[in-house]
Amino acid sequence: MLHVADPFDLSGKTALVNGASRGIGAAIAHLLAAHGAHVVCASRKVESCQAVVDAIVAAGGSAQAQAMHAGEPAAIEALFARLDAQGHVPDILVNNAAANPYYGPMLDQDLASFDKTVAVNLRGYFWASVQAARRMRERGGGAIVHIASVNARRPAPGQGVYSMTKAGIVNLTQGMAREWAAHGIRVNAVLPGLTDTKFAGAITSDAKLMATMTRLIPLARAAQPGEIAPAVLFLCSPAAGYVTGACLTVDGGYLA
Repeated sequence: MLHVADPFDLSGKTALVNGASRGIGAAIAHLLAAHGAHVVCASRKVESCQAVVDAIVAAGGSAQAQAMHAGEPAAIEALFARLDAQGHVPDILVNNAAANPYYGPMLDQDLASFDKTVAVNLRGYFWASVQAARRMRERGGGAIVHIASVNARRPAPGQGVYSMTKAGIVNLTQGMAREWAAHGIRVNAVLPGLTDTKFAGAITSDAKLMATMTRLIPLARAAQPGEIAPAVLFLCSPAAGYVTGACLTVDGGYLA
């Protein structure tokens, strides 16, 4: 039987978290750092991550801010090249960056917003994962966690294309898990429910819509970002050493 003193210890590991400037991504970065990881906080504008990095360092953790636009493959490649040069090859990748530029009926959606949503939510997750996995393969393994959504299981009104991309992330997770297990790379997903973030502001700032939503959630409230992060910690850690291809729902019972 494998005995691990602390199954959530990430000491000596480097974790890349994209979309880490606020909300769920920032909460994940703080928690991984608190458990010993050196956290690379990435977002489209590096300045946006610096406050998160400063707070992690002030708390005794290790972190750095990096620019990475998840919708631009060249920007993803450039980030990994910089990390290679620094000797900070990620042992852990958390794909959290997301785009949802359009809220409304799909009949009225234009191709520009469709393309942006797919570029960030699907192509970005794929290409960042491939870049990380190629390096993890050389190092004997690693862990990748995709942040999907309950919309992957139950498409939400006004979020048809966004929901489609989240469903694609679930399928991507399972496909990568099957292919990359031979390289010691575990790939899992977390499916958050409604979470109180700026990203979900179109819902959380609308009292009438929130009243409707909370009636559908058995716990009758939105999650806080810090309630999503522990699921990611688990999937990144030795505690989940036999977990791959899983889609862990954290939704207050919404899909129950």
